[in-house]
Amino acid sequence: MDLILRNARCLGAEDRLADIGIAGGRIAVIAPDLAAEGETIDLGGRLVSPGFVETHIHLDKSCILDRCKFERGDVAEAVAEVAKAKASFTPEDVQARAVRTLEKAILQGTTHMRTHLEVDPGIGLRSLEGVLPLIKQYAWAIDLEICVFAQEGIINNPGTEELMAEALERGCRSVGGVPYTDTHPAEHIDRVFALARDFDVNVDMHLDLGATAEGMQIDYVCERTAEFRYGGRVAVGHVTKATSLSPPAFEAMARRLADTGVAVTVLPATDLYLMGREHVHDHNVTRGVVPAHKLIHRGVNCSLSTNNILNPFTPYGDCSQIRMANLYANVCQIGVTADMRECFNMVTQRPAEIMRLDGYGLAAGKAADLVVLDAASPELAVAELSPVLYAFKRGRKTVSRQPAMLHRPGKSTAGERA
Repeated sequence: MDLILRNARCLGAEDRLADIGIAGGRIAVIAPDLAAEGETIDLGGRLVSPGFVETHIHLDKSCILDRCKFERGDVAEAVAEVAKAKASFTPEDVQARAVRTLEKAILQGTTHMRTHLEVDPGIGLRSLEGVLPLIKQYAWAIDLEICVFAQEGIINNPGTEELMAEALERGCRSVGGVPYTDTHPAEHIDRVFALARDFDVNVDMHLDLGATAEGMQIDYVCERTAEFRYGGRVAVGHVTKATSLSPPAFEAMARRLADTGVAVTVLPATDLYLMGREHVHDHNVTRGVVPAHKLIHRGVNCSLSTNNILNPFTPYGDCSQIRMANLYANVCQIGVTADMRECFNMVTQRPAEIMRLDGYGLAAGKAADLVVLDAASPELAVAELSPVLYAFKRGRKTVSRQPAMLHRPGKSTAGERA
């Protein structure tokens, strides 16, 4: 064996301890009291899970707080401010900020990421030129996939579609859009699906961001998914308008999503920050966070993700997927144990399904892309915001940190584990 993780509490079998043997970048065996030679790390009963999966983050426009103003704090202002900031982006600038954010995610135990990256006639392919090299440069720690998309429209922004096609030709593996910023949302969606078909890539779209259910496009996306036979290959992010649906309408939407195989990505930090600003409120502010666990109950796949880091869409963030799970659990008032576990699943196995990751999981033969949390169960990891102690990519240790330690008075030793 190349590495043995001893006394691990494996996700899905937390009631007993086992050893995880790793060889050739893959999990070779999971068994108690493993008799094998190799480097050994004693985990002391801590939780081991497949690495965190981030399906919706914007590396290219992260860390630009110092370039933007914050007055209204709404979607229109955020789009406008980022559009102005993009004019001065260079590949080198984008890469430096993307590295800063990417390394934060790695330190938080993320082993797979889909970053959404804007192209349009204003920015051209400069952001792509900054981010694309990071796929190889950081392959030692994370699998990075680029979803190219149109933030400011396709129909109302001529030249954008051609740039999206060029980005796909250069290796982007998914395509998306933002229909609500375009003059013709349905045609925008049509163009995205046509690109996905032509390049055989997945669809991941920003959709239905708003405070009311008026003008929702989710049914049309489901319709196109069925027509293109793209079930299991389409995800939509935000969908905050769904929080204004009546219970019967929400049920109908859930059935349609489940039947067509369209997944939903909820972005708790961004949706909480942006929603409820359409009118002046001093009480009962709209929160806009879709109850993903209720969609899961109805057969819809869902994930939780970070979206933006330190920009006008979300002026904070540390790339912690556990923090997103905990934030979602608080906002959606999760208390049931099974739903708390689903909060953990929505940052691990469920987004892995959205990205159609091959070899992801915690079983013999799977890739040894693992995270160790200072917790005894996924529910407690979410509830307690448990820190990541180790991360591994293809069996190689990429992250380590010591557990917090108490230093009691009168102790002559180095301290006592908290």
